[in-house]
Amino acid sequence: MMMIFSSRQVWATKGPLSGLRRSIFHLILHGSSLFSTRGSTFMWQKLLWFCCALALTGCAVNPVTGRNELALSPVSTQQEIEMGQKAFPRILQKMGADFPDPELDAYVNRVGMRLARVSHRPDLPYRFKVVNDSSPNAFALPGGSIAISRGLLVGLQNEAQLAAVLGHEIGHVTARHAVQGMQRESLLNLGLAVLGAAADQTPYAGLAGPTGQLAAGLIDKTYSREQESEADRLGIDYMVKAGYNPLGSVQVQEYFYRQIEGGARPSWLAGLFRSHPFSRDRMRANDAYVRQRYAATLNNPAYRLDVDPFQAAVRNLRTLEPGYRLYDRARLQERKGDLNGAIATYLQAAAKAPDQALILTGLGMAYLKAGDPRSARRHLARAVRLQGDYYRSRLGLGYVLLQQHKTARAVTQLERSMDLYPTAQGGFLLAEGYEKTDRSREALQLYQAVARADARGELGQAAARRAARLAGRR
Repeated sequence: MMMIFSSRQVWATKGPLSGLRRSIFHLILHGSSLFSTRGSTFMWQKLLWFCCALALTGCAVNPVTGRNELALSPVSTQQEIEMGQKAFPRILQKMGADFPDPELDAYVNRVGMRLARVSHRPDLPYRFKVVNDSSPNAFALPGGSIAISRGLLVGLQNEAQLAAVLGHEIGHVTARHAVQGMQRESLLNLGLAVLGAAADQTPYAGLAGPTGQLAAGLIDKTYSREQESEADRLGIDYMVKAGYNPLGSVQVQEYFYRQIEGGARPSWLAGLFRSHPFSRDRMRANDAYVRQRYAATLNNPAYRLDVDPFQAAVRNLRTLEPGYRLYDRARLQERKGDLNGAIATYLQAAAKAPDQALILTGLGMAYLKAGDPRSARRHLARAVRLQGDYYRSRLGLGYVLLQQHKTARAVTQLERSMDLYPTAQGGFLLAEGYEKTDRSREALQLYQAVARADARGELGQAAARRAARLAGRR
């Protein structure tokens, strides 16, 4: 973790950040996470955990197959729903928040609900979101929280293809695939701990570290080949029940093949197919399943592809896509250290895709990194006005306002950032804001929370010193 310094120390020199000052901004600028999933434990620890867990072994009924399945610490439907609902907002924030197109979001939700209603678990509280992320991705959390990324959606051609993607994710939910994986790993214990502690937490207590770990574990989970095949078949079944032509599923698989094995987009392996492994055999199996089980629907006009409604729904997205490609290029330039080039490319992106908060946030953060707080504040403030539900825009703007001694306004921005996505960095800055506005009790609590969360890091140690100083005054 990095140290935070006072306003005078941060802005004591002009121009681009030095190496020391660069470390101050690292977490804000790059969205680094304080918490990460722990590495593998020693074999004896795994064996001990397994032996203890045998005492909790029970049976759970698979909603799809109806068969009893061996389960460690069976998870109720309500627990499944609550775990997914806790983790979903955290994942959306880390991936860029919602794509700002309410009509597109409503359209995707309608398609998703059409499928969910004919699934094996129609009574779950499903919700479907378009996340503002360029990597091709789609994911489902336990209990029915499902998202598709802008980067995947923009490449589809009709509603049946969208239904194939969403139906596949619904299949993971109805068959409880994520829960099965959690039951085999210590992630389940973490998830249940998050639910058990929720009622006792004060605002920002623990800086939501366990919830962040749960979210990271769920989104990074890789499904087995058998689970992927089952989700494929279930998704196709749901498509047909909802009146879609299952050729849409075949078309999606062919699109994936062109992007990956065809060599057009090898970078896709870092997105969707990191957690949803693709293979030519899987593509052929899905094609065979459609043609053997649903041959009568393929040329039946009652089962639709729905090209026109889909194209109308994604028209705005397609218009903005050139700007987002420039945004991705600017981020790459920034990571490589070409800050001036990145700012120039961000400006081009903002011109191609005006009024996009994510692009303006990237531009504002780049200006902040370059030592230009005035420009940073202008773009970050505009990003917040356009879309106020992204933690990083609020965090960056709060930081700038704090350094410019606009403390009350900084506190407002930082509180909202922490509501959206609690971080140690945001907690430290908010504590500093509280301290400067004579809210010493709240400042002390936040400094202590940061100190506990990052006990061995510079940020945590700085927080501990400030907490000790404040406690000595009381």
